[in-house]
Amino acid sequence: MEFKIDLHTHTIGSGHAYSTLKENLEEAHAKGMELIALTEHGPQMPDAPHLYYFGNMRVLPRKYLGVELLRGVEANILDFDGKLDMPDEYLKRLDIVLAGFHPGCFEPGTVEENTLAMINAMRHPLVDIIVHPGNPEYPIDPEKLVDASKKLGVALEINNSSLGEGSRKGSLENCRLIAKFAAQKGSLIALGSDAHWAPLIGDFTKAVKLIEEVGLSLEQILNTDKEKVYNYLKSKRRISGKQLEAPRI
Repeated sequence: MEFKIDLHTHTIGSGHAYSTLKENLEEAHAKGMELIALTEHGPQMPDAPHLYYFGNMRVLPRKYLGVELLRGVEANILDFDGKLDMPDEYLKRLDIVLAGFHPGCFEPGTVEENTLAMINAMRHPLVDIIVHPGNPEYPIDPEKLVDASKKLGVALEINNSSLGEGSRKGSLENCRLIAKFAAQKGSLIALGSDAHWAPLIGDFTKAVKLIEEVGLSLEQILNTDKEKVYNYLKSKRRISGKQLEAPRI
């Protein structure tokens, strides 16, 4: 399986990543990728960009070196009500909104409380993808989360960087359960490299192995086609204008 769309990437704008947006796009171009999303951490994260950074994303090109660009954020879930760290007036200007738990932004609760927080975040009409939900630091009920994903029409991420020895160690089994339930129930899965360094753009090696193991169909994976991505985002925002139309240049 080869995927040419990466919906979760970072640049030096996040404060703890190591490549520029130009370097990320050049890497994506070199790998023959079609579409990447710029998803810097929300402002509650230490050293994350100010709100103005997200408000000024209109200056970014829709396409560079043949690679299409989505302007987005990886917002922080702040409490059990699913509150995010960015006002709706800013979220509405973005193409894609990821949301997840991060240390320093959300204090872990019980399995029931963490699951409720994620489900409440999914109820936000502008949230498109819940990221790295398998993080063992924030235990959740995988089946309840997948049921909510299916009901609310919000994709769950299989985060490639969570499946090795780097970030969020111990995520593999939780991610396997999430992917297994998603395969059974027909809910939508997104793949993300969570790249914090340009050469990791589009690296889904571990994620692909996992989804193949559990038998997820290509129809359930958002990254298989850029038109599928655009149509999904448009349907989530309930808009009919040109904001999210695929570039034709």
